[in-house]
Amino acid sequence: MPFLSSFGGGSVRAFGFTSLSGNFVTVIQSFTATGDWVCPTGVTEVEYLVVAGGGGGAGNYGGGGGAGGYRTAAGFAVSAGTTYTVTVGAGGPGGTNQDITGTGSTGGNSVFSTITSAGGGGGGASGAGAGVNGGSGGGGGGSGGAGVLGAFGGTATPSGQGTDGGRGFDINVTAAGGGGGGATVAGSNGANDASGAGGAGDSSSLSGSSTTYAGGGGGGAASATGTRGVGGAGGGGQGGNGNTSGVAVTVNLGGGGGAGGGASRAGLSGGSGIVILKYLVPVGTTVTHIYKGSGSWVAPEGVTAIDWLVVAGGGGGGGISGLPGSFSAGGGGGGGYRTGTGLSVTAGTTYTVTVGAGGSANRGQGGDSSIAGAPITENPSGAGTNTLKAYGGGGGGTSGAPAPNDDGADGGSGGGGSTSSGGAGSGGAGDTPTTTPSQGNSGGAGMGNVSPYRSGGGGGANSVGVSGTVSGNGGAGETTSISGTSTTYSSGGGGGTYSGSGGVGGSGAGNGAETFTPEAATSGSANRGGGGGGDANSAPGAGAGGSGVVIIKYTIA
Repeated sequence: MPFLSSFGGGSVRAFGFTSLSGNFVTVIQSFTATGDWVCPTGVTEVEYLVVAGGGGGAGNYGGGGGAGGYRTAAGFAVSAGTTYTVTVGAGGPGGTNQDITGTGSTGGNSVFSTITSAGGGGGGASGAGAGVNGGSGGGGGGSGGAGVLGAFGGTATPSGQGTDGGRGFDINVTAAGGGGGGATVAGSNGANDASGAGGAGDSSSLSGSSTTYAGGGGGGAASATGTRGVGGAGGGGQGGNGNTSGVAVTVNLGGGGGAGGGASRAGLSGGSGIVILKYLVPVGTTVTHIYKGSGSWVAPEGVTAIDWLVVAGGGGGGGISGLPGSFSAGGGGGGGYRTGTGLSVTAGTTYTVTVGAGGSANRGQGGDSSIAGAPITENPSGAGTNTLKAYGGGGGGTSGAPAPNDDGADGGSGGGGSTSSGGAGSGGAGDTPTTTPSQGNSGGAGMGNVSPYRSGGGGGANSVGVSGTVSGNGGAGETTSISGTSTTYSSGGGGGTYSGSGGVGGSGAGNGAETFTPEAATSGSANRGGGGGGDANSAPGAGAGGSGVVIIKYTIA
């Protein structure tokens, strides 16, 4: 049976059967964050839309940011079984509220295979800064001067992905910035007391509905009554004036950010980009969507139930308080691990997928992961309407901290307890809140004021964290092949040790630190939900927890 494995970080939309002999279904994948796409058996070409991140608007009465580069075409050849990295460009940050130096930053490139769309150029700084070149060019900055057109806008570079930014206008208190270029229309020039509008973007129905992308950002006006440059259609941000700040952009449209306006306002960031793929998949294909970041999924025709895996983010390893007698800290607990088959879904319904972040080093709690939408039953109680949730791993206990922070935190799996001259911290409780079957286990306790002063390991999905009196190792995770590859998730992080080797984390989790080498703790692996390793006195620091993952698998009937 054909097998399709796909991506991280975006939304997936799968629509009904096409007329091609009744043997294929059209699948549309929208990537709103960077991830991977594995070309399935039977797929030889795709239609694509690749939009880069928009450029940031300049501060004050500077230029608007240029839109991210816009590229689209059909019939792009792909190879079954090949993994393609999909990069979604971030929006460029807005410029500071400084003349001359407040230029906006260029947006990030978006990439699919050999197709690269260039990030939009930043808006030129007030004080006659030129717009930055990019997918579409940023608008030129305004300046005090003789009442003439001022700094030039940036150029669309490389050509064919967008348009140029407009010029700024120079005249003392009524200076104005030019608009950033859009995918189809160049940014407008600034005029006396009127900043330039951002250029219009381009529309596409590749996502399944008509959407306009890659509009340019509006320029900023110096005076309080100056006309604010409107953002171009397709997510371009409006610029500000001396009385009103610019307006933030919509994410994943690749629009340029608006300029700040006035004499003391920072520019606005550009919008993030997007990558959309559309292709035909043979009926009978088993489809597996691997979410490495939050997104959404639309159940296709003929699909009434799914197999699923929901792994929350692992807890961060505990840190050192710095107080006398702080020896070592507990390992982070693995993220909650939940999996099953036959979960009922309704064709045409959009399901929200949330992927929890790993907990930060120094006792950070892992983020929750979930699938939400009717007719899913709330599971467990308190998860939210129509939501199935796994809970983030507990952070490791902090050495030398007052109770309860010396204990491991509760979570999907609990964090390990710390060790200090004041005694041993307790391991955090796992399976919190309670699920059926259990989503995790408790962390191990610290060793206390006894050499080698070892802390407890974080709990894992399969076993409890080991106490510091034994080894301080993290609890084992659970292994599954739902992704197509045998992988272990939700292991506990190892506890730190003052003298001797730190506790060993389970597969995909971090190891604990050690003082005298010194040896740093390590972090959990991304998208495995492992806990971070605990810190030790004078070691380089604790490890962060690994982010979670959500996997949805079904067969197109």
